[in-house]
Amino acid sequence: MNKLLDLVNLHAAAGRGFDRLRSVLLLGTRLWVSWQFLVSGWLKVSNWDSTLELFRSEYHVPLLPPTLAAVTGAFGELFFPVLLILGLFTRAGAAGLFAVNAMALISYWHVLGQEGFEAARGQHYLWGFMALVLITCGGGFLSLDTWLERRSAARCRPKMTMRSMAAA
Repeated sequence: MNKLLDLVNLHAAAGRGFDRLRSVLLLGTRLWVSWQFLVSGWLKVSNWDSTLELFRSEYHVPLLPPTLAAVTGAFGELFFPVLLILGLFTRAGAAGLFAVNAMALISYWHVLGQEGFEAARGQHYLWGFMALVLITCGGGFLSLDTWLERRSAARCRPKMTMRSMAAA
């Protein structure tokens, strides 16, 4: 039994060590997934005529006219990554990118769903998974969210007077 407890303690110590890397991993996740969407959004904006044609003929976005779908898609691919890079409203930014990614899969499924497109589809699944990690874990210590939350919490603390300190 002592050997098992020794292993449990070793495992717990390793876990504490890895816990220190969590914020670095979340930062890397934020930067990687943001880069993927920023590149796509920039390509859409820099070749706007081609983008509009793709949304008219290739991408089948449900419920939206092609021009509105193109504007919405390009906006989402440029706006939400900036939030993630800054770590500002990280969970909302990640949820926005998750929605953009899901819409890309849905609107281009007639191609991505075919045999031979498993790698491209897998990339979308990976980005969706990364967004879900950020939604559930937040931006980590290396984010504006954490800095702002700490400032906000500091402002919300009751003011300590000599009388209240003596009573405590």
